[in-house]
Amino acid sequence: MATQDTRAERAGRGTATGAGPRIPGSRIPGSRIPGSRGPASARRSRGPAAGSAPRGRAGWTPWLYLAPALVVLGGLLVYPIYQLGLISFLEYTQAQVSGGEPTTFQGFGNYAELFADEQFWQVLLATVLFAAACVVSTLVTGCALAVLLTRVRAVPRLALMLAALGAWATPAVTGSTVWLFLFDPDFGPVNRVLGLGDHSWTYGRLSAFALVLLEVVWCSFPFVMVTVYAGIRAVPAEVLEAAALDGASQWRIWRSVLAPMLRPILVVVTIQSVIWDFKVFTQIYVMTNGGGIAGQNLVLNVYAYQKAFAASQYSLGSAIGVVMLVLLLGVTLVYLRLLRRQGEEL
Repeated sequence: MATQDTRAERAGRGTATGAGPRIPGSRIPGSRIPGSRGPASARRSRGPAAGSAPRGRAGWTPWLYLAPALVVLGGLLVYPIYQLGLISFLEYTQAQVSGGEPTTFQGFGNYAELFADEQFWQVLLATVLFAAACVVSTLVTGCALAVLLTRVRAVPRLALMLAALGAWATPAVTGSTVWLFLFDPDFGPVNRVLGLGDHSWTYGRLSAFALVLLEVVWCSFPFVMVTVYAGIRAVPAEVLEAAALDGASQWRIWRSVLAPMLRPILVVVTIQSVIWDFKVFTQIYVMTNGGGIAGQNLVLNVYAYQKAFAASQYSLGSAIGVVMLVLLLGVTLVYLRLLRRQGEEL
């Protein structure tokens, strides 16, 4: 009897506290099974955190900061490009400029005339080849000197930097005149040192292009050198030391370590070099006296100048300018697209 009373009392206490005898497969009310998501109220998505700005307002904030620059760029770039494209669709010569004849709409007539000109295609091919040679030479020279800056002491580094910045700051007309004097057939020191006598560097087509290429690289490599040098200095020294300890040569370190890490910087300097070298004007015009003998050293920029101002065919000159703009945009977009396909973040 005592034992039965004790069991009854235990059962009564369990019922009173709500923790009655456990049945296999059952669970206590209010408890949570491991792995479950809990009540529906806990599964509801939470709203935006307190104090956070609305997404629409946050999306407009960067554009507000960029608005002044966009206004300036719109005035300096968009409107001139619009005028350039407009004139390329018109009959616009000296007669229309002076008011002697009315301006008429030609549609794509100027482009048809331009593409039918055999000289245009010859100048276009020469421009592409010349610009490609300038870009490759500038990048190789600038990157090699940037690596050299990391290997020399402070005094030689400072001297090289000052000399490069001096070349970079020299106006194109002044630099072209100096290079013409250096390679002058009568008084130039280069012919005397090389023993070439009165050899004229600007007479032959290839030698004239080579002379202009040297001047273009001379005034362009400092930008590449300074930019790439700054990128190399930002690379952790431990990475370069580890590559050197593994026995990698300087060329292997550049190709396998530095170049991949500096790829965003190399993209910028490459695109800048393509734009600058494709539209070279001053060096060609000064050093070849307006395009060389019988126009053998013409590039698109000089060709457009001759059409627009020497021949007073402003509409054809504008059409050449539009073609150059489309080509540069196309090259830049294709280059960026190829990098995006390789997984590069730009």
